[in-house]
Amino acid sequence: MSRSLTPPRRSSTSAPVATGGASTRARVAALSNPPLDYVYDGSFEGLLSVLFAIYDRKAAPNTIQPLGTVQGGLFAQPVEIETDEATAARVWEGLLRHMDQEARTRLFHVFLSEQPDRELLVFRYADLAMRTGRDISDNYTDENVRRVAHIAQQMYREKHRMEAFVRFEKTSDELFHATIEPDFDVLPLIAPHFTKRYADQRWLIFDKRRRYGLYYDLTRTDVVEFETTAPQRNTDISATVLDEREPLFKLLWQSYFDHVNIPERKNMKLHRRHMPLRYWRYLSEKQPREQRFEPIKNKRPPGGQSALGK
Repeated sequence: MSRSLTPPRRSSTSAPVATGGASTRARVAALSNPPLDYVYDGSFEGLLSVLFAIYDRKAAPNTIQPLGTVQGGLFAQPVEIETDEATAARVWEGLLRHMDQEARTRLFHVFLSEQPDRELLVFRYADLAMRTGRDISDNYTDENVRRVAHIAQQMYREKHRMEAFVRFEKTSDELFHATIEPDFDVLPLIAPHFTKRYADQRWLIFDKRRRYGLYYDLTRTDVVEFETTAPQRNTDISATVLDEREPLFKLLWQSYFDHVNIPERKNMKLHRRHMPLRYWRYLSEKQPREQRFEPIKNKRPPGGQSALGK
């Protein structure tokens, strides 16, 4: 499955798409033909291509499934839709005739949420928006609108946590590496934050669960895929490739948290609410202390008298 950091963009040479206002809404084709089972390559561009095919064929979807996970019926043969980037960009821009940018972005978040029925949810929301003729983002009486809003909130929360909880380790070749395992596929959402904040250093953020990462080479951030043929038990960097000062950096980071901690105000219930346990395995400050930090003490000459006092 191909991955991208942003939804498809229409070519600058293409005609602009008008936004806002009922007069710009195109008439939506009636889905009068028998429903079909659609199959796509698993990418967001592929899903947008499926949306185009649904109205082109005038056939509503029974199912929309990624390749490799297809569960066909006894008599129905799934229809495989080829991904077309130009078509996907056209659909993505065309959605602005029926919803604002914030609502459209929620559809991308739904896709990244990896919910089992995410494809049908995106279709149902888009179809409702196109047929209603007005903004539906606040129509919480509709189950699909409520689910899209709820998933968008979950994605925002996970994105915020990843931006706060990523901990880098420096390798001997000046690469800063971090491993994460978020509940949702949020790497495309956190890429702008880390690209802007750490623009002066090379870094790699690896999603252990999904086996891909973000790599920044001082000029741009790209998606990097990892082979899955040979499963690995652990993705931690070997100590032999870490910068020799990395253990000191880890110790100083742990010591900072030890010193700012106020034992009398300890509230583990609140602590776990803001920093769930599933993130602790990748946080330096939550690892066992190898040694207790002791501040450097000023040296004094024998007798306790300062040399400057003579």
